[in-house]
Amino acid sequence: MMFLATFVVLAFLYSLVSRRLAATALTGPILFTLAGIAMAAIAPAGFGGNGNASGFLHLAELGLVLLLFSDAAHTDLSVLWNIRDLPARLLGIGLPLTLAAGALVAWLVLPGLNLWEAAILAAILAPTDAGLGQAIVTSPLTPLRIRQALNVEAGLNDGLSVPFLLFFITLAAASEGAHGSLGRYIVEQLGYGVAVGAFIGLGGGWLLGWASRRQWMSESFRPVGTIALPLFCLLASEAVAASMFIAAFVAGLAVQKGYKAASKLSVAFGETWGQLVNLSVFFLFGTLVFRYWHQLDLTIWAYAISSLTVVRMLPVAIALIGSGLSRPTILFMGWFGPRGLASIVLGLVYLESEISLPGERVIRLAIVATVFLSIVAHGLSARSGSALYARKIDGLGEDTPERRDAKRIRA
Repeated sequence: MMFLATFVVLAFLYSLVSRRLAATALTGPILFTLAGIAMAAIAPAGFGGNGNASGFLHLAELGLVLLLFSDAAHTDLSVLWNIRDLPARLLGIGLPLTLAAGALVAWLVLPGLNLWEAAILAAILAPTDAGLGQAIVTSPLTPLRIRQALNVEAGLNDGLSVPFLLFFITLAAASEGAHGSLGRYIVEQLGYGVAVGAFIGLGGGWLLGWASRRQWMSESFRPVGTIALPLFCLLASEAVAASMFIAAFVAGLAVQKGYKAASKLSVAFGETWGQLVNLSVFFLFGTLVFRYWHQLDLTIWAYAISSLTVVRMLPVAIALIGSGLSRPTILFMGWFGPRGLASIVLGLVYLESEISLPGERVIRLAIVATVFLSIVAHGLSARSGSALYARKIDGLGEDTPERRDAKRIRA
């Protein structure tokens, strides 16, 4: 109750000054994370106990399920079919390289992690969160093609990282002699997840489209019907032991087949209730930062810095070879790969799994340090970085790779 009361008060106060704060470097995730740290310091008994762990997990899972569905539903699939487009480069080349680089650096830098544990950490920290640098994907200073590429990447790489995480967890458990088999994992987590998502997305989309065409739905309940679909995915996945995240992601892609309006309606929900859920996750994350702060040593911080720089920037640079983009653009796209909500939730999913690995403590601390550093660094640098980048490319013409094809890419 103490958490809920504190968060409601903070959310109300933040709403009063949100427009003013939007013009500053103080983002919502920064403020709510710092607020969580402060409240945990003031009343550690009310915020640091294990009693919040289960509620935190369920809240975070709900936030990621809604985010995955919303991002997938908002994705213009035609952009992904063209291999020459930047999103395809970032996802098809950059993401696998990020997973490999993250695992290698973790294995080398963090003592006590075996290869599969390092791969788990890499998969947890691979997804990016456009919300932490919202000024980037909404700023007119950034060329449309560049911000759209970063937005699409952030919208899809969380869903694409989930199968890798579950796969690595299964292999790590097998290496430790724990329960579980690879075949069962593939069938239940991946196979059932895809089947559940496709069934709910296609069936629910067809029903929504059918009811909409016959004008049976009132305008106020269109978002309700749309957002019910990822909640169905969550419930159905729990019943059949499937991955709720894969199901929600597939459902978001499939719903577009029968109900085109799902894209606009899911985004509208994300800008209101979805944002409230996300801020509550960052507030709770702040309490975890306070709990583990004294355990974050130089080795953990070294990995966190590496994760946000070389592990992210080098794969992006390799993925963009041959794209014709300028050096400032490649550096800009490499830096703005924030780690946020998806990494928090995937970290919780791993910690709540029924296996106990020797490197669990190190993985937990690395996630906390990396996400916290990203919340602060990417949040504070979003506006200034965007302005600096705009000055660097000011002289580029309309026929350059940064600016061409802007009309055919949906803003």
